[in-house]
Amino acid sequence: MSYDAAKVVNHTGSCKRSFILKNLLTALVLWTFALLPFPITAEPAEPLLIGLSYPRTGHYKEEGLAQMRGALLAVEQINQRGGVLGRPLALTHRDSSARPEKARSNIDSMAAEGAVMFFGSVSSAEAIAAGEQAREHDRLYFATIGYSNDVTTEKGHRHIFRESTSATMTGRALGQYLTRELPNKKYFYITADYNWGHTTEASLREHTATGDKKVHPGVLVPFPNAKRIDHVSALEQAAASDAEVLVLALYGNELVRAMRIADSMGLNRSKQIVVPNLTQTVLEQIGPSISVGVIGTEHWLWRVPELEDSQGGIDFIDSYQQKYELYPSSAAASAYTVIHQWADAVQRSNSIDSERVRKALENHSYSLLKGPALWRAFDHQNVQTVYVIRVNDLATVIGHPSRQDYFEIVHRLSGEEAAIEHDAWMAARKAAGQPDILE
Repeated sequence: MSYDAAKVVNHTGSCKRSFILKNLLTALVLWTFALLPFPITAEPAEPLLIGLSYPRTGHYKEEGLAQMRGALLAVEQINQRGGVLGRPLALTHRDSSARPEKARSNIDSMAAEGAVMFFGSVSSAEAIAAGEQAREHDRLYFATIGYSNDVTTEKGHRHIFRESTSATMTGRALGQYLTRELPNKKYFYITADYNWGHTTEASLREHTATGDKKVHPGVLVPFPNAKRIDHVSALEQAAASDAEVLVLALYGNELVRAMRIADSMGLNRSKQIVVPNLTQTVLEQIGPSISVGVIGTEHWLWRVPELEDSQGGIDFIDSYQQKYELYPSSAAASAYTVIHQWADAVQRSNSIDSERVRKALENHSYSLLKGPALWRAFDHQNVQTVYVIRVNDLATVIGHPSRQDYFEIVHRLSGEEAAIEHDAWMAARKAAGQPDILE
């Protein structure tokens, strides 16, 4: 073999050996990666689904829309920070129309979809129904709004928490203010004929010493299907009485209609009108011009964070305003708070298990959008400050750049003073035939 031929053979053999070696190395690398317990590129984390049952239609749809806005903002912010336990949050939702039977079916539907917790409500009856159905699925339910006492007393159980205040909390705060500012006045009550209306009237009567119904009469109006004639008749009775204070224990569309009729009759000028639960969203429907001087309560309003030096509350207002070009209401704040507090409890318990999250919430103190608050263990009531408010004059309302400076805070009562005591809660449970602990 010539020198050149040998060189060709040697070169060819070298190439073959190089080719074989490269293939062996490639196979070894592939085999090594195949043995790894995870892929080179991790799959996206599966979202944690949470469920909102809220009134998108019906009497309380404006409050429902505010809850949706607050919820979307909370989910967006939590996901921007990395989610919960490394998983993003996802929101599913259903329209309840504030009807208990629809709320129940919503919970069933969202549970089937995989939701790990539920929240929402404006009506107390809706909140109670949704909470009971959540218990059937071993999921926690948070009543964003639902003021009737029985949400966390007679109807309370271990799977339901209430973020908003109760009728007792409202009655005590209002009672303190009205007794001081309007002593020895005669009252007339117009009340929605269902649980919230009954407990609200009873609490205010108790804390204003107006329990004698001969001296301080009242009338019930149907709920939820009151007609205009029902409100006209009730307001005519109030006008014919010698009462100096007119209490409208009404909410949503019923309150809007009653206030407009009262304005046409001049009752908002001849009597002091008190609305136990007066929210920003409802006032915007009524119109601030016919509500000047009306007294009520709120558990949050956008003036509170500045008053209580809450940076979290100030940041929430700024974010909400940037996103929606509106100032947030208490309904938006409640939904926002619920999601953040549930997410925090999941992080602290390192679990989405309802029992472990419940234990992480019970007796947990926090400050988020205002001063200190507490998820009380024995009844799952959110214990927080209650604010007595009075509607500003129109010049003040429109003088603010937002055109939403509706309320002046005239009094506030701490949550510890406002909330029902354990002994009273136990008595209410016993009277209802309920165990003395949440089950």
